[in-house]
Amino acid sequence: MASSDIVIGVESPRAPDVVALIRDLDAYQSALYPPESNHFLDIDALAADDVRFVVARRDGIAIGCGALRVRDGYGELKRMYVHPRERGSGVGVRILATLESIARREHLPVLRLETGIAQPEALALYKAAGFSNCAPFGEYQPDVLSHFMQKRLVDS
Repeated sequence: MASSDIVIGVESPRAPDVVALIRDLDAYQSALYPPESNHFLDIDALAADDVRFVVARRDGIAIGCGALRVRDGYGELKRMYVHPRERGSGVGVRILATLESIARREHLPVLRLETGIAQPEALALYKAAGFSNCAPFGEYQPDVLSHFMQKRLVDS
């Protein structure tokens, strides 16, 4: 399947097929990590004014999503997910590029994220996109099951 068949756009996270996708994401991450190591944003938080939520669709069907949470002085990537049958087709790369583009338009100097150690594909995606390890940020505490990463969007 070619990634050119995919449309990515800013949407509400409240659409039923998007809610189902997020439910799949929650189940996936809950199987990998204990509750204290999962940092979910629920649907209401994803619909808040400080979040830009994007959905990837193929033939109108939600196959991936991601969010940019606008924080004080940086943007935080949240809820990045691609349905398992679509992995390896470039959807995650395109979602990430879309969120980075939004962050640049909003003049955010840095993108940050937290992801788990049991997700090597996610880690590889972020490293390939120019993210590097950083210390915990915001409300996060050190966690042996977490990787904290950032990417500078503008030179300091």
